Amino acid sequence: MTNLESHTQSLPALHRVLVVGNGGRENALAWALKRCKGIETVWVTPGNGGTEDHHGCIRLKIEETHLEALIETCSLHRIELVVIGPEAPLAAGIADGLRKAGLAVFGPGKKGAQLEASKAWSKNLMEEANIPTAKHWTVTSEAEALSILENLQKPLVVKANGLAAGKGVTVAQTVDETKHAIKQAFQGKFGTAGEQLVLEEVLEGPEVSIFALCDGKDFVLLPTAQDHKRLREGDQGPNTGGMGAYAPAPHLNNKDLEEVKALIIKPTLKALNAIGIDYRGVIYAGLMLTKSGPQVIEFNCRFGDPECQALMPLMGPELAEVLHACALGCLGKAGKLSFLENYSACVVAAASGYPDNPRKGDQIEVNIKSNESLQLFQAGTKCNTKGQLITSGGRVLAVVAKAENFEDAFNQAYEGLKKVNFEGMTFRRDIGHQVRKS
Repeated sequence: MTNLESHTQSLPALHRVLVVGNGGRENALAWALKRCKGIETVWVTPGNGGTEDHHGCIRLKIEETHLEALIETCSLHRIELVVIGPEAPLAAGIADGLRKAGLAVFGPGKKGAQLEASKAWSKNLMEEANIPTAKHWTVTSEAEALSILENLQKPLVVKANGLAAGKGVTVAQTVDETKHAIKQAFQGKFGTAGEQLVLEEVLEGPEVSIFALCDGKDFVLLPTAQDHKRLREGDQGPNTGGMGAYAPAPHLNNKDLEEVKALIIKPTLKALNAIGIDYRGVIYAGLMLTKSGPQVIEFNCRFGDPECQALMPLMGPELAEVLHACALGCLGKAGKLSFLENYSACVVAAASGYPDNPRKGDQIEVNIKSNESLQLFQAGTKCNTKGQLITSGGRVLAVVAKAENFEDAFNQAYEGLKKVNFEGMTFRRDIGHQVRKS
């Protein structure tokens, strides 16, 4: 285990990493970390059916919130860094428990995870720190929400306050649609996550995802990315966890990124520090680039999914060292994180019925061979008792390609997707339409 009290001029050796989570994000993280210099083994728990398809990655079957078992496993395998992928274990305080046991953890503690776990808390933080965001109202009853809507007489964004797996947001087009979303939430559509709602004014402009790797005081930005939330082509249909992504997003130049640092990331870290939160992990800012400048749609406390899948093939071999330094609170001791000057395209294949009632248990045929330019990252998959790969979740897998331009990257990704098949396979054919010529 890593001694967090030890502060030397160089970082401790890093050879053995544990990634916590079972989705496509964690599959991509494990793949990328194993490719880093010095990394011998990456364990993933609970992982999925594709974990061990990546050389040097080993799957464990420990639930992501089983703290005692995670601590025991870290001791058994002499883990030197834990990277927590999903928001649920972060919100449950798993990072706090692991740190208390003496482990280096990349991922915020329970208090820091409120950036995502409570939309109302996050909005209050933004208000107090003068971080640009949409005007909003926090409500705890249907009557209160409908009264605000009646007074405003315009469509609003309706957000479940708690965690809803990326599906708790409705960007209403009409007042009636807003009213319907409010009623559904208070009727229990999102369980306890929807017992409190945040209503927001609708912002207009392109969206972009910003990822800052933080050590509590300092940070480094990753290339920008853009997600595609809607289920169907033309950005229609219900919100999902994400049907595809690409990176880097061309919407922000270096000057714009400096503005984002100054207006959003730095004030956020400063505000967290001011209330005693030592935030070591990812700050994911979903931005709307409005005519009046960038505004925060929401914060997340982890890597985006599927943005992470698009970003990982662009990471340099210093990634593991940088995450380790963030976990130890000394980002300045890590080498500079480099990025490949390529373009990355990610297309997600989902199960029939996703996002509301995804079908499970269908056998998956995979005839794709990963190479330096093309990767298959699995998510909702598992192996049955016969050793067959089957679907086990809404978003089943993603095909990711990188190339010297977006056109070639997306062509490769879609060609790769033709070599994967399962009953009811659903995917969008227009991922990256913003940057593609055809």
